[in-house]
Amino acid sequence: MFYLLLPDKTMPTRPPQLLIEGVYVLTGQREMAAAFNFHPNGQFEFFFSYGAADRQASGSYTVEGNTLKLQGNKIAGSDFTVTKQAYHANKNGSTIVINAPKIQLVSGVVLGFCQINTQTTTITELSNNKGIIYFDAPNCENLYLQHQIFPDVATQIKDSTNNNNYFEVELNQSVLELSFKGIDFTIQGDTLTCLPNYFMPFENIRACLNFIF
Repeated sequence: MFYLLLPDKTMPTRPPQLLIEGVYVLTGQREMAAAFNFHPNGQFEFFFSYGAADRQASGSYTVEGNTLKLQGNKIAGSDFTVTKQAYHANKNGSTIVINAPKIQLVSGVVLGFCQINTQTTTITELSNNKGIIYFDAPNCENLYLQHQIFPDVATQIKDSTNNNNYFEVELNQSVLELSFKGIDFTIQGDTLTCLPNYFMPFENIRACLNFIF
């Protein structure tokens, strides 16, 4: 037996998808300059300047109820590329060498995550002044990297099927962009709010409508 569902004229039709439009300026943090530019065709641009970090993003957005979801053009978890890897039998831990055009970009500002015991334990280490991270743990099942000045979704450079313990990686230009993966905003009239997150770990983040073209 099977059933065929026919249209019911008495059932309410789904309301059309809502869109937002205009420039929304972010507030809530001193010395931060940031704004969204939302277009009625479902596209957006974003710029951000705070301290030493100048970043931007572009992509599409959708509105579901009072939730604004952003989909940046940047692929999340793509800020580092493995250029060399090997297994060193005489080494007990894991070493990650991070290369960049300028050593200042990776000196003391890249956080490494080592997951062990089937992801039940996570060890973190910060890169040293030469851009090197060393985990004194023989069983790192998964390795991730996240830039602390330009944070985004962490980049996985090793999974549990990879037995190597030495890695060289390159910092990608994409670190200046944002993916916005997992960051949703709540629409409250002409104001957007969001919870603290990997990109903006601040309380009381608000983006207020500034003007409409």
